[in-house]
Amino acid sequence: MPILVYWGEDDFAMEKAVNSLRDRILDPLWTDFNYSYFAPDQSDAAIAALNQAMTPTFGAGGRLVWLINTNLCQQCPENVLAELTRTLPVIPENSYLLLTSRNKPDERLKSTKLLKQFATEFREFSLIPPWKTELIVQAVQQAAQTIGVQLAPKTAELLAETVGNDTRLLYNELEKLRLYHLDSKKPLDVETVSKLVRNTTQNSLQLAAAIRTGDTGKALTVLTDLLNATEPGLRIVATLIGQFRTWLWVKIVTDSGERNPQAIAQASDVSNPKRIYFLQQEVKLLSVQQLISCLPLLLELEISLKQGSAEISTLQTKVIELCQICKGNGKYI
Repeated sequence: MPILVYWGEDDFAMEKAVNSLRDRILDPLWTDFNYSYFAPDQSDAAIAALNQAMTPTFGAGGRLVWLINTNLCQQCPENVLAELTRTLPVIPENSYLLLTSRNKPDERLKSTKLLKQFATEFREFSLIPPWKTELIVQAVQQAAQTIGVQLAPKTAELLAETVGNDTRLLYNELEKLRLYHLDSKKPLDVETVSKLVRNTTQNSLQLAAAIRTGDTGKALTVLTDLLNATEPGLRIVATLIGQFRTWLWVKIVTDSGERNPQAIAQASDVSNPKRIYFLQQEVKLLSVQQLISCLPLLLELEISLKQGSAEISTLQTKVIELCQICKGNGKYI
């Protein structure tokens, strides 16, 4: 009973996995007969998909039934749960049922427990947090190897800084670099990549850096660039919260007298101890109290956006307040 559950915010990586699965299961000559997908706005999509999964395949290959962006792992009506309970154990071996969702499954639900019991694959496609730069560099190197592009170490770092955690953009840029560098066996250098891959938009880490130095003008400029590039406000806030928490822990542990980078990294949830020196330099001119005072403002900002406040004005107001705190003009807790 091949049942697969894919979830997470990395749409591009999930899309690639679905395409790979489709190519592996379906016979091209029989795709029209054996491939079905159900959108979330279809009435009784879950029931229809389960019934389709029980239908014998036609011709060669297997059958793939795809429930797109389903909420069965967030809420599941009793009649659908009953159908899941009845159908999942008896789905034919050559019939694949795929469920995808952007949202994390609720482990408390009976439907989630049931799917975890019978699923052959329960896989998360999560975006790397933008502040975990070393993991983004690793992802760049892995993607380059997959596509067949040789990168110098500094080149991988430049690409990571340019594309951030946008997997789709990363693969698009690497494909462009591969075509440009097709006849060369040398690794791509920084100069070449900087000419071909334009960093036309600011990223949220640059916004965090501008806030940290109290540079209100630059912070507002970076924020405007981010919003013009349609970066979601909540994603900007998530990056800021993650970065300020890291800075706070590095500052607290360092001020306590700890000098071992490994110990500071472990306490601060930083995977690469070599980053500790640079993080310490970044917060050198800030006090623990300043960093603590920033977090409630960031949490207020997150709540306001989730409650539907005007995104641009709310972000601008809080960015100004955060800059004042880091500059030393704001109110401390």
